[in-house]
This record gives sequence, structure tokens and C-alpha cells, in this order.
Amino acid sequence: MEPGPGAGPGAGPGAGPGAGPQRWPPASCVLTGASRGFGRSLARLLAPRLGRGSLLVLLARSEAPLAQLAAELRGSAAPGLRVECVAAELSSRQGLRKAEEALRELLPSAPPGPLLVVNNAGSLGDISKSFLDLTDPDEINTYFAFNVTSALCLTTAALQAFGKRPGSSRTVVNISSLCALKPFKNWALYCSGKAARDMMFQVLALEEPDVRVLNYAPGPLDTDMQLLARTETGDPEMRRHFQSLQESGQLIDCSVSAQKLLKLLEEDAFSSGAHVDFYDV
Repeated sequence: MEPGPGAGPGAGPGAGPGAGPQRWPPASCVLTGASRGFGRSLARLLAPRLGRGSLLVLLARSEAPLAQLAAELRGSAAPGLRVECVAAELSSRQGLRKAEEALRELLPSAPPGPLLVVNNAGSLGDISKSFLDLTDPDEINTYFAFNVTSALCLTTAALQAFGKRPGSSRTVVNISSLCALKPFKNWALYCSGKAARDMMFQVLALEEPDVRVLNYAPGPLDTDMQLLARTETGDPEMRRHFQSLQESGQLIDCSVSAQKLLKLLEEDAFSSGAHVDFYDV
């Protein structure tokens, strides 16, 4: 969330302006936070691109909307697409272990094409609180367990389970934010979580040069999180800012931003580890 050849990840230049959705080779894709908002829109755009035999693993906290999305994609997406759902509470050790075990079970037998991991799951935290109101270690640790720890552990599990395969690229996307770069009042948890994730994935890019890494800031999206931002943020000036974005029609449709992310991946021209904003594309 924000205040203000080209066939698949790692495949080279895109097909050019005006081209329809490209069909990727058989691929393995892992998407967290898939049940709503940006994640749901991305899943709907990604599925038709995946070649026959591809694997799409959808993770989210809520089982019912996740199952509904999976059924929709199985019925309308590319033929031969395998869609698997993992409903897990990623802020808990038990839920994270469940998700990790699912990836370790599914990815070793995945098709011998590219791997794409999209870390989209995230939360705002209690944005009614100022810095000095954040006094509960359990609240803070739970926030970072969900927003930082789970992204690190699931990425590691996916890369290890998939392994290094000759001719198969591996791409990791972190859904970032302007908040990773700039502080905002009442958003101490969110800003620090996004900054930590950006740096964490920059380290991955440095340590694993054969893994393509992208920190993508999707812009101010028209989602439930934006509704919370303009109604629950403690600072009045910040609340007015978010209200003005909504009233002036500056919020971005999730599918528009998701399309830009796919364009970035298909063109594959970004520097590994880079922070790329919606407005930069």
C-alpha cells in the first residue's frame, strides 16, 4: 500500500507495444496474499499467461476466498494449469510451517521452467498509534513475524525446494511501497516493515546473482487498506491526504498496477534488487 525472449520472468525483451498477453513457458509461481486486492488481481492476470503444465500456488489467510479464486482460475485460465491453495496464518509459527511444508512438497516436482515467487502478503498494523504508543512487544513482534519473517522464510523455502535447474530462471518479487523509502506519521510499523523487506531482498540479490530480484511499489491502490488509511490513521493531516487521493480519483486500480508488474517481468530490464515504483514504469 502506498501513500501517494519476453515470455516470463528472466526471459529477455518484451513483445513490444500493443502485443496481447504473452504465453509463458511452463512455470512455477508462488503468490502470497492472493485472496484479495492486488494479489487477487495479479493471480487473474498471471494465470492466462502460464503455459500448459504450469503450477500456481496461492497462499492467504482466508480459506474461502482463496478456494473461490482457485476455482475461477481452474475454470477460465490456460488449459493444463495446476492451481494449489494454502490457507495459513503466516504470523504464527504453526501457519508459517504449514506454508513452508506445502512449498517443499509441491515445488520439487514442479515443471522444469522458470520459478516466480511474489511476496505480496502484508498488513498496515495499528495506524491509529503514534511511535510512542507502540509499547506492546507482542503486538510488534506479531507484526514483524507476518510482514518480514514470513516473507524471508517462504522465499528461502521456495528457492531451496525448487533448487537450481539448468535453463530455469528464478525470480523473486517483493511488493514494496514508497513507505520503504519515506517515513509517514503513525505508520512506524508499516514503514519499517517495508524498509526491512526492501533491504532483505537487496541482500538476496547480492548473495544470489542468478536469482532475479525486484522490489515493486504498486502505487496508491484502491483497496481495503486504503480505506483503513483514510479512516484509521491517527494523524489528521495524513488522513486528509489519503481522503484527497480517493476524492480526486488518484487511486490506482489493482489490475492496472498488476499489469505493470507483469510488463516489468516480461521485459526483464530491471537491475536485480532494484526498487521500482508504479510511476517509474
